[in-house]
Amino acid sequence: MTGLGIIAGGGELPIAIADSASQAGRSVFVAALQGIAGPEVERFAHGWFGLGETGKTLRQLREHGCEDVLFAGQVSRPRWSDLKVDAKGMMYLPRVLKAALKGDDALLRALASVLESEGFRVVSTSEAAPGLIAPSGTLGRIQPTEQDREDMRLAAETVRRLGELDIGQAAIVCDGLVLAVEAAEGTDAMITRVGLLPETLRGAPGRPKGVLVKAPKPTQDRKTDLPVIGVETIRKIVSVGLRGVALEAGGALIVNRAKVIEAADAAKVFVYGFERAASG
Repeated sequence: MTGLGIIAGGGELPIAIADSASQAGRSVFVAALQGIAGPEVERFAHGWFGLGETGKTLRQLREHGCEDVLFAGQVSRPRWSDLKVDAKGMMYLPRVLKAALKGDDALLRALASVLESEGFRVVSTSEAAPGLIAPSGTLGRIQPTEQDREDMRLAAETVRRLGELDIGQAAIVCDGLVLAVEAAEGTDAMITRVGLLPETLRGAPGRPKGVLVKAPKPTQDRKTDLPVIGVETIRKIVSVGLRGVALEAGGALIVNRAKVIEAADAAKVFVYGFERAASG
């Protein structure tokens, strides 16, 4: 079984992938981004790298026998003028900068092409850690109502249109009204914004309504940047009075699925995987 290299940003996802791959018997090396990845990466074979240290990163991936590589975790777009770029990074920088001007999807595709041109195989999370992929149907005890499903359909269509413009991967809809869409601020900040709206427009703890939907952009490479939820997502939707969260089945990730279901059941909110064509 080939070694897996994980280029790790922030959040729980890189650790969840590393755990899943290790449990499946794969050797794992985590290329942790300095100042971004968390200290939990140190449970695995790892190295720390700056965003511009392309040569150092490639060298250590090879030294640790990594043939397959994936990107995982949150990474804010850097100020390019502040990057410390090594010689190999300088060689690829014009390509990366050009792609960055076209949006996040183009940037990720350019970074993947750099790895492929260096002889690595860029893999998806569904290949490296299939247990993290959102399944179809209801997870846990709480079922979405017909109103939830209507909100889900509108939110899924909203996300699809957002994705066509390379804007975001999430939206919140309540009683047929789009309350928020995700942009550069990310899902957590979007949920927080909903909590600032009048309760006449949204649900509230004890009187929940509305749905968070997350789905990949229609044109994105599914080897990179799939939407993710975890236990903290459940806590946040409960805090602003939402009824549940829906994910595109096969197109989103659930970190610590058992704990997510446990938290959702305890809070009496639903987690649902919808099929892309049906959107609910």
